[in-house]
Amino acid sequence: MIRRRAASRENHERWLVSYADFITLLFAFFVVMFATTQSDRTKAREVAESVRDALEHGEIRAVLSSVLGRGKHAALPTVLTTEPTPPVAQPANLSKYLATLEKGLDAELRGGKVEMKLENRGLVISLREATFFASGDDSLAPASIPILAKIVAIVQGSSNPIRLEGHTDSVPIHNSRFRSNWELSTARGIAVLELLNSQFQIPTQRMAVAGYAENAPADTNETEEGRAHNRRVDLVLLTETGQRTEPPAPAAVGTAIGN
Repeated sequence: MIRRRAASRENHERWLVSYADFITLLFAFFVVMFATTQSDRTKAREVAESVRDALEHGEIRAVLSSVLGRGKHAALPTVLTTEPTPPVAQPANLSKYLATLEKGLDAELRGGKVEMKLENRGLVISLREATFFASGDDSLAPASIPILAKIVAIVQGSSNPIRLEGHTDSVPIHNSRFRSNWELSTARGIAVLELLNSQFQIPTQRMAVAGYAENAPADTNETEEGRAHNRRVDLVLLTETGQRTEPPAPAAVGTAIGN
């Protein structure tokens, strides 16, 4: 008995291959025409590269293969996917912290014990030597602790890094404890850092210390009042910009100690 081989099924959709190639070439032609007419060369180059990547990596062919293999009624697979853009963390609105501190430290501000200002690098809270330190010393005065407590109550509500910047006037110092204004300014910054950590539990990883001696004055060094303004520790709530810059000064030279 002679068995006849079953006739192979004819694929009536083969014409789609040639048609798809034609459409692909036609699409590429229009992309080239679009690119040559664009005055924005960067945008045109991006379009051309996107089409080239699609052709080289097989996305178009994958779609066609799916159609031919599964039939015209099969669902098309998702070939080109994009990852969702993660939300961008917004910097803290330091102006609201400034407003709150101005209310809570009204008496201290009027008495010249502290000073505050908002800069591009962050919120700067200046702790004046006359209130927080004895002359030529780095020990915090007990009377200054309640003032720091008010500041910390607001600072703890933010996640901004903190930089403690020690500053002196231009009068040289040389005593049994400190050989220069560099050592004094840095030691005062460290003293504030240690108190914020030990008494108010602010993590050391969030803080850094910088000593600037007399190199970043806030006022003139030609008068006693100006020199008193320059002797300070600046507690700075840093913005992203502030983490990359030094405080404005004629010669911004600093020694940083990080934790």
